[in-house]
Amino acid sequence: MTRKNLITIGTFDGVHRGHRALFARLTQLAALHQMRPQVLYFPYPPKTLLAAAPQMTVLSTPPEKKALLKACLETPAVELNFQAYREYSAEQFFKKVLLEKYRCGGILAGPDFAFGKNRQGDGEFLKRKCAQLGLPFEILPFYDAPGGAKVSSSLIRKTLAEGKIKEANPLLGRPYSLEGRVIAGKKLGRKIGFPTANLDINFYKLLPLGVFAVRVRVGKRWYRGICNIGFRPTVNPIDSILPLAEVHILDFHRSIYGRRIEVRFVDKLRGEVKFAGLNELKAELARNEQTARQLIADKDLMD
Repeated sequence: MTRKNLITIGTFDGVHRGHRALFARLTQLAALHQMRPQVLYFPYPPKTLLAAAPQMTVLSTPPEKKALLKACLETPAVELNFQAYREYSAEQFFKKVLLEKYRCGGILAGPDFAFGKNRQGDGEFLKRKCAQLGLPFEILPFYDAPGGAKVSSSLIRKTLAEGKIKEANPLLGRPYSLEGRVIAGKKLGRKIGFPTANLDINFYKLLPLGVFAVRVRVGKRWYRGICNIGFRPTVNPIDSILPLAEVHILDFHRSIYGRRIEVRFVDKLRGEVKFAGLNELKAELARNEQTARQLIADKDLMD
């Protein structure tokens, strides 16, 4: 007979330290109860899909989340289609999805998880239903980061939105990153000696505003870089609600239009500033480049 599954379910935005602690506990509980550990997840936080305009940004796009989950789980995670279940009550979701479809034999939940229409399937609901059926159930408390912060996706989103890269990265347990396809731009950076790769980024991806020291992966090789995210107030201002992400890759001279690259954030250098002209902008970019070189050691390019 096929073993039942000890299930945890959530959005797991960012797959941060708290999520990884949850997955570790899931493995322990599954072994204790002789079940198979199973992670079920939604690719986007449901509230992002409940309105025409995005209600929030995300730390990890669906492809990023899929890769992060694969890297830290022994058993493949299962992606759930939110639209298929959005009208389910908590009772329906528990019975039809958890019990019948995914052979739930027990549940491990995070401290703030809820499912079903109007989020009725909270911890108390799960505790009651599992008790009725004699299924093991546990809520894992928030993970405490150094300094006492309760690690959550919302805290990390807030920290990143404020540009606090060096505070957010330890909460994530890795450098915050983004991926995008290189698209054609105005080519102004090339004219002033700082060519940039403009990135086509997922609509929901959280983009902290400012100028950052970054590591950039092109293919299998890493480079130092400077990433500007904003609206270019000095030249060719952008009239958009979405900022532009553009990366100047240091010591790099190849055309990469159409390729996907990865950017990992090291630290914030400054906010976006409107300069008096191109010469002032060029001088500041030179200073930013020097700082980025100092922040990113050679050993950091050896991944």
